[in-house]
Amino acid sequence: MASANVRIGQQALTVLDVALRVPCIFIIDAIFNSYYDPGSGWAGTAGKIFIRVMGITVSSVVLVLSQKALFKVYTLFFAVLLGVVAVLINYYATSHIDFYSAYYKAALGFRLLPRNGPTLWLGMAVVQLLFGMGYVVLLNLQSVFAALMVLDIMIPLSGLIIELPVDVRQLVAVASGLALALNTAVCLALKLKWFYYSCRYVYLLVRHMYRIYGLQLLVEDTWKRIRFPDVLRVFWLTRMTVQAIILVYVVKVVRHESGDHSYLTWDVFWDLFSNLIISGCDSMLTVLGMSAVISSIAHYLGLSILAFIGSTEEEDKRLGFVAPVLFFILALQTGLSGLDPEERLVRLSRNMCLLLTAILHFIHGMTDPVLMSLSASHVSSFRRHFPVLLVSFCLFVLPVVLSYALWHHYALNTWLFAVTAFCVELCLKVVVSLTVYGLFMVDGYYNVLWEKLDDYVYYVRSMGSIIEFVFGVIMFGNGAYTMMFEAGSKIRACMMCLHAYFNIYLQAKNGWKTFINRRTAVKKINSLPEVKGDQLRDIEDVCAICYQEFATSARITPCQHYFHALCLRKWLYIQDTCPMCHQKVYIEEEVRDRAPFSNNNGYVAPGGDLGQFAEPGGAEDEAAAGGAEPENELLEDNDSIEYDEDEWGTQNRETPIEEDYINDDTDSNGD
Repeated sequence: MASANVRIGQQALTVLDVALRVPCIFIIDAIFNSYYDPGSGWAGTAGKIFIRVMGITVSSVVLVLSQKALFKVYTLFFAVLLGVVAVLINYYATSHIDFYSAYYKAALGFRLLPRNGPTLWLGMAVVQLLFGMGYVVLLNLQSVFAALMVLDIMIPLSGLIIELPVDVRQLVAVASGLALALNTAVCLALKLKWFYYSCRYVYLLVRHMYRIYGLQLLVEDTWKRIRFPDVLRVFWLTRMTVQAIILVYVVKVVRHESGDHSYLTWDVFWDLFSNLIISGCDSMLTVLGMSAVISSIAHYLGLSILAFIGSTEEEDKRLGFVAPVLFFILALQTGLSGLDPEERLVRLSRNMCLLLTAILHFIHGMTDPVLMSLSASHVSSFRRHFPVLLVSFCLFVLPVVLSYALWHHYALNTWLFAVTAFCVELCLKVVVSLTVYGLFMVDGYYNVLWEKLDDYVYYVRSMGSIIEFVFGVIMFGNGAYTMMFEAGSKIRACMMCLHAYFNIYLQAKNGWKTFINRRTAVKKINSLPEVKGDQLRDIEDVCAICYQEFATSARITPCQHYFHALCLRKWLYIQDTCPMCHQKVYIEEEVRDRAPFSNNNGYVAPGGDLGQFAEPGGAEDEAAAGGAEPENELLEDNDSIEYDEDEWGTQNRETPIEEDYINDDTDSNGD
């Protein structure tokens, strides 16, 4: 129970911390969006610039304060606010309210205050007493000063009872306000020491973190500490809610004055929604707020899909980070906040279409590993396969529907071409994934070693990579045309450079590297002797990699161990050593003679035509000619050799581990 209360208290403090930082964003946004008149003279211009700079600086400092300092600042702010409200109430009451009047009619026409004079005075006295107590509590005044300040706030109301003249009552109210202002100024002056040391502490902390960890970690730490995404999210949603209420109220008033008492029609609702969306991205801060909202939606969408398909990969939970970053980059690239309202709505809809295709691509990246793991592990449960297949089907259908809808309503342009290209690329990637999935499922269904499976998987994936590379080149050309003839910008140029490096150069480099290493592995396998027929049947053992029997053939390493050609080729993608004894498997340009060979358990096959590789004229050649067993022949069983898995990646320093081939050439047996 105690832990639950502590957790609730921490959550309440977190909510309060976020809520108290939101007004700073509103102030900064209002300053940036306020009208600036440069024709008011140099003095007026300098004063306006100074006020703007001070407002942005103070709001930014309050925004990044620690939680304790933030609460302290707002405590002082609310104390000053209560004092100002109390003074204004005293002055307005003593100037405009008649103690024995029939009623008081406010400016908006609402009859708020009671008809009876004593009741009115008593109600105002209670309100002022509450304001005074709140003022002294927030400023933490001593008992004597606290009583004096409460009395100072209550004194102007006494002028209503003793029926002082209006000018005298106003003078008393002004004197009371001056006394309260003087006390507030003294209290704030005494707090300047605390404010100075707080600012100094923040400065020293920031300088220390910058020197030790650098600017990047400093920004990341501040971003997380002040919960900036949550602040932006609350700011944007609050702004949209207030604007929606105002727009609905204005529309109802206008329709009521025009004599139309019907409910909101679809056209009116669409106009309201369009105006809200347009105003929701009219500045850089509102674009950031919309990005934060998109981040939250994408995050929970990604978690839902991961839970639906049964994936637990932590890397797949980055959708809530990728989606808002892409949206913000698109907004900067197209100058979204600086466009006219109608053009801004069109551009925002186009950016959303591009963002949707990018999210679908990311979701495909989440489902593809799950498809491969299910097929390679030969899981037969329909309940495990159905969710990921359903998501894959949706990933194929949604781009088709989106492309059809866009081509049906819009003419061909560079934006529509880009969206269509992304949709076609996604459909082809889904087809490639489902094809590889089908190959593995067929291999698991027959339960027989399919030696050509690895080649077929490689061909299908290579075709998909080639198509993806071609689409990358096409999109680069489309972006170059857009930058030269439609809307060129520095941000677009930078994004094109990043696209050319990551999606074209690196992809081509990695693809060529995969091809070269695969060809090298095939060359190594073909250089090893092969066992077939009667000699294979005389060996009563299994492959030391996949633990399956030899059905048609086996390959012999120079260290006299034998494996399936497919299994050994996959191993050679990783490193050029024997899985059993870690001796080098392939030595180029050596003349090798065949000698009697032994199986992994020490069995020696009859005949001396499949021996070990040796230099001509060496001691091993003489031993083989005499029918003796080679000295370095290993007679241990497969399971008798002890090794460390970490040694597999360090034994052969010349051949680095190529992790790409583990993903490209998955073992059909799930090893």
